[in-house]
Amino acid sequence: MLKVMQSPGKYIQGPDALQHLAEHVKPLAHHAFVIADHFVFGLVEETITKSFQTGDIKFNEAIFQGECSQKEIDRLGDLFKESGAKIVVGIGGGKTLDAAKAVAFYAHVPIVIVPTIASTDAPTSALSVIYTDNGEFESYLFYPKNPDVVVMDTTIIANAPARLLVAGMGDALATYFEARACAEANKTTMAGGFSTLAAKSLATLCYETLLSEGYKAKLAAEGKVSTKALENIIEANTLLSGLGFESAGLAAAHAIHNGFTAIEECHDMYHGEKVAFGTLVQLVLENAPLDEIDEVLDFCTQVGLPITIAQLGFEDTSPNYHEKLKAAAELSCAEGETIHNMPFAVTAQDVYAAIITADKMGRDWLNV
Repeated sequence: MLKVMQSPGKYIQGPDALQHLAEHVKPLAHHAFVIADHFVFGLVEETITKSFQTGDIKFNEAIFQGECSQKEIDRLGDLFKESGAKIVVGIGGGKTLDAAKAVAFYAHVPIVIVPTIASTDAPTSALSVIYTDNGEFESYLFYPKNPDVVVMDTTIIANAPARLLVAGMGDALATYFEARACAEANKTTMAGGFSTLAAKSLATLCYETLLSEGYKAKLAAEGKVSTKALENIIEANTLLSGLGFESAGLAAAHAIHNGFTAIEECHDMYHGEKVAFGTLVQLVLENAPLDEIDEVLDFCTQVGLPITIAQLGFEDTSPNYHEKLKAAAELSCAEGETIHNMPFAVTAQDVYAAIITADKMGRDWLNV
């Protein structure tokens, strides 16, 4: 099997980067179809309108309705066909961007991704996570190439709720540990081959950056200001984690996240918040050294990521508590799930035991 690494055509990051959007769209097409939700359009419409007018680019707008489901992708795809546009521009959070990627893929046109938050590592990747209309994980949709351009406006991202940046750190937290597991198991990555030294190095750098810059970046985000630490964490959450997970591999942490999407009580939690707890569960599955687990517990506590099931919104007094956790464990071990990239066989019972143990570790850490 060959080694494979893939990445977006161009990655741009910096203050007020959105003002230059037309410069990155124009080499690809002169008629854009812009997808965003109502809130994001209120935030960026004036900026993108001015940029497109200056660049002499025609554009149509479409409102994303909140869930990256096949039904929503089909609806947006129909609007794209009616518009006559030649390129898709997705602006917003992870689900908006995933839907925009799918629309561009089915229409066979270029895609420009403009995250307004740094809450996941999805923007740079050649895949979308597809959910049911009710928000439960359904499948991954893989693409033959990564986005043509990714534009990160750090002025906008710095003004987003700090919890979103922290959630991005939770998503990025899994990158190194999942990459390590895939390499040890000699499993293929999301890119369709074995990991390169470059991808593994990016995954390691991602983790190191989180530990050194995460807390400082959180404080900057709470103050709605951009600092060097915040810039570094935006890059870690998006570029380092994005390239790291895709070209170095996913394993248990994301599969456990997918399992938890079946627990209704956790639906208000962000993707990265559930992935952070999934990372702790993966470390228990691996029987990782206690000092490594303590390092993860300390980081999560410092920046505000969940380390207990209760912090995910699911109390042990809830009806059918253990049955729902067992169901989540079963879902995380479904055929084709990334948990099977671990360097040992994993059963639903193993995952359930690790979930319970990880929760007890978190409770002990917090003295609750």
